[in-house]
Amino acid sequence: MEDRDYRLRRLKFRAWHRGTKEADLLIGGFADRYADAWNDAELAWFEAALEEQDVDVMGWAFGTIAPPPAFEGPMLDALRRLDYVAMQAR
Repeated sequence: MEDRDYRLRRLKFRAWHRGTKEADLLIGGFADRYADAWNDAELAWFEAALEEQDVDVMGWAFGTIAPPPAFEGPMLDALRRLDYVAMQAR
């Protein structure tokens, strides 16, 4: 079984290296804000979300795409709040 610290580091790296700045800010910012407090089930939910296409995850967060039932619940509700995305100066 992999060490929790290693799992979190790997998860955060993947969250911040999505391919677009928008996805990095959304998904990476969410991981930075909440991941340290997640239990194993919440970590597994996020790891599964990382396997999905960025456009889908972003659509779920913005409410423009209906998520699959497996992703509905408190984790998606937290992702939708968007209060963890820091505004970047240009």
